Amino acid sequence: MEIWELVARERVRDTLAAYTNAGDRGRAEELAATFTEDGVLEIRGGETHTGRASIAAMVAEAVERGSAPGRAERPGVIRHFVTNVRFEEVTPLRVRTSAYFLVMNAHGPDHWGRYRDALVPVGDRWLFERRLVGVDGWAPDSTMVR
Repeated sequence: MEIWELVARERVRDTLAAYTNAGDRGRAEELAATFTEDGVLEIRGGETHTGRASIAAMVAEAVERGSAPGRAERPGVIRHFVTNVRFEEVTPLRVRTSAYFLVMNAHGPDHWGRYRDALVPVGDRWLFERRLVGVDGWAPDSTMVR
């Protein structure tokens, strides 16, 4: 393995973490900034959002619906756990990964599934060109899955 590949892998891991941290904190603009300007966030069997503005709007709506703190009927806390990150393709111009995720709230598991990602270098960062979210299951009282 060459140094450029190690650097790419670590920058991709940083983007994966930045996405979940921003989502957990309800920071829609920060989450959208992990995508390229025309990046795509697709929920399998559901919505597809293209571009940072559309992605940020979707995240803001999800935060309001499911994780806004301070309201008794909402869990308040959201935590994404990402595991088994697999690098399926690593080139200087594109990285493809897959991973499992579990989203927890104050009531317990909310939903879970798999990410399939394509990232590209933009300056010193690697950003999502496309993220496919496959939700495999959810709690009956999920606040995030409609």
